[in-house]
Amino acid sequence: MMIIELSVALAAVAFAVLVFFLIKTLNSAKESLDKVSQTLQEVQKTVDELTYEVKTTVRHANDITADVQNKIQKIDPIVDSVKNLGDVMNELTLTVKQASVTVIEKYRKSRELKDKAKAVSIDNAQLTPAEERTVKSYDAAYANKGAGKIALALKGVDAAASIWQKFRR
Repeated sequence: MMIIELSVALAAVAFAVLVFFLIKTLNSAKESLDKVSQTLQEVQKTVDELTYEVKTTVRHANDITADVQNKIQKIDPIVDSVKNLGDVMNELTLTVKQASVTVIEKYRKSRELKDKAKAVSIDNAQLTPAEERTVKSYDAAYANKGAGKIALALKGVDAAASIWQKFRR
C-alpha cells in the first residue's frame, strides 16, 4: 500500500509541477496576446487616420481635376481660334506670294514688250542726233526710275512672303 500512496503522491507532485509550468506558459501567452491586442489597436488607429487623410486627398484631387477640366474647356476655343488664324495666315501668305509672282511675270513681259517695241521704233525711225539724245534722256530719267521702284516693291513683297514662311516653320 505504501507503493500506491507513494505513486499517488508522486503523481500529485508531477501534476502540481505540470500545472505550475502550464500556468507560467499561459501567463506568457496572455502577455503576448495583450501586446498583440495593443499593437492591433494602434494599427487600427493609424489606419483610421490614414483613411481620413486618403479620403481628403482624393477629394482634393477630384476638385483639382474638375478645375483643370473646366479651364481646359475654356481654353479650347482659344486654341481653335489660334489654329484658324494660322490657317488664314497660311492662305494669305500663299495668295500674296502667288500675286507677287503674277505681278513680277506681268512686269517682266511688259518690260520685254516695251524693250522690243522701243528697239523696233528706234530702228524704224530715223532720228536726228538731238531727237535721239532727247529720247535717251527721257528713257534714262523716267523709265528706269519708275521701273526701279516697282521692282523694289515687288522684291520687298516677295522677301516678306519668304520670311513669313520661314517664321511659320
